Amino acid sequence: MNAVRVGRSRRRPDRTTGTLPPEGSGAAMDRGHTLPIRQWPITLVLAVVGLGLVITIYSGFRYGLLTIGAGLVLGAALRALVPEVGLLAVRSRFTDVLVLLFLGTVIILLALIAQPDPWLQADVLENLGKLIGRRH
Repeated sequence: MNAVRVGRSRRRPDRTTGTLPPEGSGAAMDRGHTLPIRQWPITLVLAVVGLGLVITIYSGFRYGLLTIGAGLVLGAALRALVPEVGLLAVRSRFTDVLVLLFLGTVIILLALIAQPDPWLQADVLENLGKLIGRRH
């Protein structure tokens, strides 16, 4: 006799039904406001990053990259401090803050140490460049 197996199958379901949105993913304002106003946290972050792109085109890459990095750090601060951030919430709050803060900080640091005439001297990078140059 064949026994009927009761319980969960090991095969993946055809359709996902139990995925929950990340905490804080609700709209920041109610439906009485237009979409950009309801989603003001991501609208603000995208506006700052867009401003950084415009600054990069017209005023030079360093100021533009600093603005873009500041926009990502602003996104991390909003995700950490504001309870409902709408589309700015992608993963868990901890992961979103960590990723945005890391990317923003890296962009800012790279803008500060970029050649020519870096605003921040990083002796570690100069020594690393010499070390790599010796190996090749």
